[in-house]
Amino acid sequence: MSRWIKFLIAIVTGLALGLLYGWLVSPVEYVDTSPDTLRADYQLDYVLMVAETYHAEQDLDLAARRLAMLGSESPAEIVAGALKNAILFGLPEDDRLLIQNLGAALLNWQPDSGGSLP
Repeated sequence: MSRWIKFLIAIVTGLALGLLYGWLVSPVEYVDTSPDTLRADYQLDYVLMVAETYHAEQDLDLAARRLAMLGSESPAEIVAGALKNAILFGLPEDDRLLIQNLGAALLNWQPDSGGSLP
């Protein structure tokens, strides 16, 4: 058997064993990741949950702190982006209205300087 055939067999065997180990034996498990690593549709679900909670509790500071977990943008910008995605993904009108109401409340919101961080 030639050297090249032995080399190719070794490469293919190594790749196959590596893929087998990485996919079946010890796959990657994501634990305790932050919401900013979510896909856009899951981030939209997160913003909707914050909007629903805000609708029930009327605590704008808490809602803004929850939204801050989605990135470095201001909470109003995060909600505006989520509202665009809500239209794009075809969320029901009631859900879009909740997000829109949260966004309207955040337009004039000023951070509470005396509050504690989560």
